[in-house]
Amino acid sequence: MSTPTLTSPAETGPDFDTLITQLQHATGTTLTPHLLDERPLHGTTLFLAKCRLETRFGFFRAYIFQDIIDKHYIVALAHGDIAGAKTLYTRLHSSCITSETLRGCDCDCVQQLEGAFKVISEKGNGILFYLMQEGRGVGYVGKARDRMLVQASLDQLSTFEAYAAMGLQKDHRNYDNISHICRLLDVTASFIVLTNNPDKVNALKAQGIEVAGTEALEFEPGPFNLAYLASKAAGGHILSRPNLTTVRRALPPEPVVPFRAHALPEARRFIYAASYFLPMKPVDNEILVTEDQFSALFKKDALSRYMGGSMPVVLGYRAIRQNRFLVTIDPDHLNHFKDDHPDDPVVELLSTPYWFRVHVYYDIVTSQEFVVLTHGTPRVYETPVVRLHSESLFNRFPLRTVENRDKLKHSVKHIVDYGVGALLLLHNDGRGAGFGAHATDRMMADAGQAFSSDEAYRRLGVDYDSRDYDASILLLRHHIPNTKIQMVMNSPTSLVKKPEYAEALNRHKIEVEKWIFLED
Repeated sequence: MSTPTLTSPAETGPDFDTLITQLQHATGTTLTPHLLDERPLHGTTLFLAKCRLETRFGFFRAYIFQDIIDKHYIVALAHGDIAGAKTLYTRLHSSCITSETLRGCDCDCVQQLEGAFKVISEKGNGILFYLMQEGRGVGYVGKARDRMLVQASLDQLSTFEAYAAMGLQKDHRNYDNISHICRLLDVTASFIVLTNNPDKVNALKAQGIEVAGTEALEFEPGPFNLAYLASKAAGGHILSRPNLTTVRRALPPEPVVPFRAHALPEARRFIYAASYFLPMKPVDNEILVTEDQFSALFKKDALSRYMGGSMPVVLGYRAIRQNRFLVTIDPDHLNHFKDDHPDDPVVELLSTPYWFRVHVYYDIVTSQEFVVLTHGTPRVYETPVVRLHSESLFNRFPLRTVENRDKLKHSVKHIVDYGVGALLLLHNDGRGAGFGAHATDRMMADAGQAFSSDEAYRRLGVDYDSRDYDASILLLRHHIPNTKIQMVMNSPTSLVKKPEYAEALNRHKIEVEKWIFLED
């Protein structure tokens, strides 16, 4: 009888390299056009979707990723050949909802974002990493509490001092996803980094990414971001203009009083975290002034002088409710006029914003942030103009067509015209299904796999509308003086397709005295 041969587990077990090959996608799989159902995952970074975006600076390819631990999105916006290039112009850009969505002019984030798009387009090859790391990684709640404290101090506290007072580090951002994405996109090039922040360069080098150089993205400060930029310069950013500018700092129109975070008694799911003033860029160059300001600016025949000549600085004006005026300016002409007449009071129209008060809430049910913007002080007999606005993350970028951004502009215009109103931001794409669903919808459309969002959502297994209107209207109710409002909607058709919208209004006993349809 023969003795059986004993085989060790090492001899019969599967090959380790084979197991790894079976487990994970090959480097650069995300670039393969026909593998639409592949979802490569490396480290904590999961690939979700890709689509084309037409920007004012040419076509970019958007690759959308999500961190599987903290769930934040990262969008890699590529231009030109990113896999074959030896060097790529690159920017790591952290999201800024106030400047990129809400038209705020109290920072330089949107200028840096659009400036980076321009440089990458001009260079031919590059990649912009857009990271959802609001407020240096502390989220909008932390950022809003910083703004509230800084404004309450009349800019005597810097952003970094406010963070320290609240028990925060000066920067909570993490850039580990960048090396994961480079592997998934087969990017091996060295980077020329478009930044003023040495910490970003060090973060890339720590991941083994070669940095061939840096280029600054610096812009002239304005009266509402000068203090912020000065604090960044003091914190180590490579910025020279805050110390050289002749621009004077401007303060909010009313005192800001900080408060402790607390639950709303009538809706305890919402933690009221912060309130501060946002200076908003005017719409269509229509500058809002009071009757007294109008009279002071245009004494005697001054108005005809500003409106005359080959380069008029004032193009027109109109009276609106509450004894206010909207003065339409030509910014280019007024900037030329400013060079010759720097002390003329009409020059101040260049930096006169719409003032909105921002209210930031944390929802303990969904773990999301809710943002409400209010304008004016409503009286009991007034019917404020109200808009529930769903944000589109892609519309933060300088696209050639920015439908959602235009809807927000027109909504703001209606609120400012009336003088009293509120805008509640639903910052979750895809009609409440999330940005991942919206990006997948776009990918399916690009590939010809779906010919409408409705069809794409059926294939995703998502309802037509997943937004929580009850929560939104419950929160909105806290900011209106009575039960009557004027509601801004996209169109009558959109109202018909969203029965949950009207049902939520009825449940909370809010009467819509007038519907304002943007498509009219």
